[in-house]
Amino acid sequence: MVQARRILVTGASSGIGFQAAVRLLRAGHRLTLPCRDGERAACSAHRIAAAACSPAQPHTVVCDLADLNSVSRCAEELLGQGEPIDTLVLNAGLQYTGAREPRRSAQGFELTLAVNHLAHQLLAQRLLPLLEAGHGPRVVVTASEVHDPASPGGRVGRPAGLGDLAGLRQGTAMVMVDGSSAFDADKAYKDSKLCNVLFARRLQQRLEQRGLHWPVIAWSPGLVIPRSSDGFFRYSRRHNDLGQRLFALVARDLLRLTESVEQAGALLAGLACDPVHGAGGFHYWSNRVLGPGRRRFEAVEPSAEARNDSLAAELWQLSEGLVGLA
Repeated sequence: MVQARRILVTGASSGIGFQAAVRLLRAGHRLTLPCRDGERAACSAHRIAAAACSPAQPHTVVCDLADLNSVSRCAEELLGQGEPIDTLVLNAGLQYTGAREPRRSAQGFELTLAVNHLAHQLLAQRLLPLLEAGHGPRVVVTASEVHDPASPGGRVGRPAGLGDLAGLRQGTAMVMVDGSSAFDADKAYKDSKLCNVLFARRLQQRLEQRGLHWPVIAWSPGLVIPRSSDGFFRYSRRHNDLGQRLFALVARDLLRLTESVEQAGALLAGLACDPVHGAGGFHYWSNRVLGPGRRRFEAVEPSAEARNDSLAAELWQLSEGLVGLA
């Protein structure tokens, strides 16, 4: 029997995170779920407990990942409560493919990068004391195969690539991380997922330097397209509803290349609590397509750019400055 863990999960209100939270609560783990606002927090806690048939409800805390001030307040509240964290799951993400202009966070950063990367780096760094107090600490970061230009998803459209991080040096004037002034929402998402892998890699290196041999796991759930508008695709459909629906029909229902949101949630729950994933070091797991309806979840190497240690170090340093930790 797996020992009960204290697990914080971002992005548990919908999609993969919701499914993972249901499984984790059902298994007896104690959950803390940051949510965008109080109403969403109460609704999510109730829905997850009901789906898990659990008399216990997750603990919720307000944390709007599109607002770094809200992330800081969330961290302060959790630090004040002093509850240790055994597993930190940085899962929340958004994508608004089809948009022609960048959307902005409360601080003025391009929204995809702000939510998928910057907010998670701030939250992780602020909550390290609670992880240090935890039992067998580990960190899990939801990335995507599209961070890799050689992957099937990564080959569609412009590939991920951060260049020399010129965009980050522009601060809130940034359009794209690589410094390009031409916005591409699809590439912005791919770049944010590359940032996720580089962040996880650098976090593990920094922990190792302190003598903390925790597992830090980045992972790709595969192509997950829910049948509802639930999850990060809700942003995309505002801009390209017909295109998204046709893509879903072909990829999910005809070619059977997608993963169900339920199975992806089960994989995430396993990464968060299964002892097999407790070995220290950086790990990247991918839910790879073997053929129609066939997948294999295994540890693999991320892209060459995601293995660039100097790039990971520079990304960490620049991001640290942008979120006010430098």
